[in-house]
Parts: sequence; structure tokens; C-alpha cells
Amino acid sequence: MSRRDWDRFVAARRAGRVVTEHGTKDRVVGDRIIAYDLKFLLAVFAWAAVAGDGEGRSLLERNPFKGLPLPNEDSPRRVVVTAEEYQKLRKVAGRIHADFECLLVLAHETGHRLSAVRQLRWSDSDVERRTVRRQAVSDKIGFEHSTPLTETAIAVLPAQQRRAQTIGDAWVFPSDENPSDPRPRIMFAKWWYQAETLRKLGRVKGRGYHSLRRQFATEMKDTPLKDLAYLGGWKDAGTLLTCYQQPDEGTQRRALDARRTLKASGLKGPHLTPGTDT
Repeated sequence: MSRRDWDRFVAARRAGRVVTEHGTKDRVVGDRIIAYDLKFLLAVFAWAAVAGDGEGRSLLERNPFKGLPLPNEDSPRRVVVTAEEYQKLRKVAGRIHADFECLLVLAHETGHRLSAVRQLRWSDSDVERRTVRRQAVSDKIGFEHSTPLTETAIAVLPAQQRRAQTIGDAWVFPSDENPSDPRPRIMFAKWWYQAETLRKLGRVKGRGYHSLRRQFATEMKDTPLKDLAYLGGWKDAGTLLTCYQQPDEGTQRRALDARRTLKASGLKGPHLTPGTDT
């Protein structure tokens, strides 16, 4: 295997020509997803180069792809849903489906991924303690943790449970075809597009459930980083800072106001924390 094979794979993934295990062509993906694929391959080859076969020989003499450049998106699209757009989507969500309205609220209020929210079980939520648990098996990074719920999030759960008439380990959003499975993500994606159409928002590439996660990270920017990472289910605070939080005028103005207050008081040093009102 050589650089030619590496480049050929990158080109095939970009064009959607990679054949899946089911014999169908894969979808077109961007450089970030391709880089994830190649990092996994590099990790496998790196392991094989040091792992033995029990007779003192390595499984692989060397990693043939070590040092090759990973594809990189110079300016990836990281769209953030605005507060106005969210309110417009929520106003029509109930007209599309009750499950969509409940999930939209929970995604907005918790900042978690679509996969984590749609795979919630009733046993994961505790209305009395106002908390929700994210099981490792349903989390993309396997991060099991419990976080507080807002009053808005708590308010939508009882009505959802009355409609579903289920408790315990049953899914909060069960599939229509098989209630033992959670509702497919493709259905929630379809409902999102329907809501955008009803509200005449227009289609913006990159705006979807994950842009709610970026909105959560940006609106909660004044929260201590460790607490915010835990609330939203980020293991790596660096990822939160570089990929989710976006610069916004409100935070910048609060920081400038804090600086002005500090200077007017005649104090020296960072006695006021930027990002808080004084």
C-alpha cells in the first residue's frame, strides 16, 4: 500500500464512490469525516506494527501510511441556530409531530447530540430530582453522566409520557414500526426540514440539530468551562472551544463593559471577570 492508495481513497470518499458492506455506494462526505476514517486506519496499522504474532514477529513490518497528510477543511461550516429561528421552529413543531416538539425542546435545553436525546429511556429521567442520565451506550463518545434539567425541559416530559403510555426502560421516542427500537434519526431530520419549510426559513447548509448544540455552547459561554463541558456532554474542553463556541457580539459587549467598569473603579488587575454584568 502506498500514497497512491491513500489519495485514491480520499478522492473516492469525496465523490461518494466507496461501496459499503451492503453493496451500495456511500454518501458524499467532507474532509473532516474522511480524516476520521483515516485516523482510525492509522491507529489500526500502528497497533499491527507493534503487536506480535506470538512467535516474535510483528503483524506488520511498518505503517505504510505513517506521516501522510490528512485532508483538512480550511473553513468548516459551523452554523448556529439563532434564538429567533429556534422559536419559529418550535411554534410549528407540534403541528408536525408531538415527538418532534418534545425532542426539539430537549435538544435545545440540554445541548446534547440528536443521538443521545432520541435514545433516552424513561428510566433515564428523574422529574422529581430534575435530572437526566446519558447512558454510555447511547452517547457518541461513551460518556455516561447525569445533568440537571431546566423547567422548560421538565415541562414537556409528562405530556410525552401520557401519549406514549410507557414507563421504565421503554424509549421516550419509540419507533412506530418496532417500539423496542428508538425512532430513526432520519424521521427527525425529515421533520426538521418540514418545520423549516412551514416557517419559510429557507434551507441553510449545516443548520440542523447539531447547530442547536453550537447554540447551547455559545449562549452558555459565561459558564465555567468545566461545568459547561459536563452539561453538554463534551469530554474534551478543547473541542468545545474550537468547534462549538462561536464569537458573538453580546458576550463581547459584556466583556468590554466589565473592562470599562474596572478602569473606572481605579482598580488594577483582573478583579472583574469578563463576561459578567456589574
